[in-house]
Amino acid sequence: MNVGRLMSLTLLGLVAVVPHLAAQELEPGAYTVSPVGINVLNLSYVFNTGDVTFDPSLPVEDGSAQVHTGSFAYARSVNLAGRSATALVAFPLVGGHVTGKYLGQPAVVDRTGFGDMRIKIGMNLYGEPARRPAEFVKTQRSKLNIGASVMMVLPTGQYDPNRIINLGLNRAAFKPEAAIIRNYERWMFEIYGGAWLFTSNDDFAGGHVRSQDPLLSVQFSLRRTFRTGLWISGNANFYRGGRTHVDDLAKQDFQSNSRVGTTVSMPLARRNSFRFAVSKGAYTTIGADFLGVSVSFQQAF
Repeated sequence: MNVGRLMSLTLLGLVAVVPHLAAQELEPGAYTVSPVGINVLNLSYVFNTGDVTFDPSLPVEDGSAQVHTGSFAYARSVNLAGRSATALVAFPLVGGHVTGKYLGQPAVVDRTGFGDMRIKIGMNLYGEPARRPAEFVKTQRSKLNIGASVMMVLPTGQYDPNRIINLGLNRAAFKPEAAIIRNYERWMFEIYGGAWLFTSNDDFAGGHVRSQDPLLSVQFSLRRTFRTGLWISGNANFYRGGRTHVDDLAKQDFQSNSRVGTTVSMPLARRNSFRFAVSKGAYTTIGADFLGVSVSFQQAF
């Protein structure tokens, strides 16, 4: 077996770069209640850069990655059994440059293409009922809201079973989540708790089966609103679990990671806004030691 083939096989840890970035994102305001019938278009760009931590059993060192992700998302607020609910679909376009060394020899991987599509359905279970815009603006906001959602990641992204590194994962993932949102005048405190659940990729690296244990998560956000559409939040999360297996062989990639960041939202007009966010690894064991910067534009209609 030649050195190039060996490098490809030992760079198995790189296959988790894009999934780690997506799974450990900070998302304040995910359960903000909107009037029924409102549509939102979101255009976003995310840049992640930093070290890549490989499975310790692999002879790979000095791993680093730069990942650019552009995303188009559409969301609509609906009435679901008298409660406010939101349906969202997102399509990411990803470009990644990953480097590492195998036995001291450089190895480089570049990928550009579509990532896996995301669908999210969320519902407010307690607090704000479903209301049309005219009624919504006249009603006082609830001080306590409890919500729940399911995120689905579908295997629509670029995938080639003959490659170790892919932008799509050739498997589905689901994240059920619950949230508590407490409002006090211009302050808002959010806590989310959920778990990523994964199906198996049965055509991994030429016919192998790759599976992953559940990945538990919790997120906290504290927001200060200055006026309608203008706010800043501090965010933190913690993820634990997610060990992967290839043909039932457990890899040394159990995650116990935490990230912190801040998000700023600024209104541009009555129905659109601009959002900027930055985050970094606070405590990492594997997969989260990177800096993330994102900008997005939202248009409601």
